[in-house]
Amino acid sequence: MLRRWSALDHLRLLGCLRAHLARTTANSKMSVQSAIESKLVDGLKPSHLEVINESYMHNVPKGSETHFKVVVVSDVFQNMSLIQRHRKVHDTLKEELNGAVHALSIQAKTVDQWETSGHSITKSPRCLGGGGK
Repeated sequence: MLRRWSALDHLRLLGCLRAHLARTTANSKMSVQSAIESKLVDGLKPSHLEVINESYMHNVPKGSETHFKVVVVSDVFQNMSLIQRHRKVHDTLKEELNGAVHALSIQAKTVDQWETSGHSITKSPRCLGGGGK
């Protein structure tokens, strides 16, 4: 059963993320996936978040961070249309979308929708372009 995150849980997660960043060297670059996770946690305060790197499903070099799926469940989405939710996620991740991220699949749900769906995540289709695998 999925439990809702409290404000304290969010602060702990943020503290862990910040501690992880502090341990990295000054010259190292945060992974795209970590940046996406951090920005979505800060901006949307999700009760559930999954950031899935789907680059391996596409015709890109091994270890790439270009294709992602995000499953984000947040009270912020209450009374928002699906397009408004997607715009909110896009706005939160505008730096990544203008940079390294080539494709972003978004599943943005309210807590009630997430519970009603049985916590199901839509499977991504096979890549059909770029001479893919």
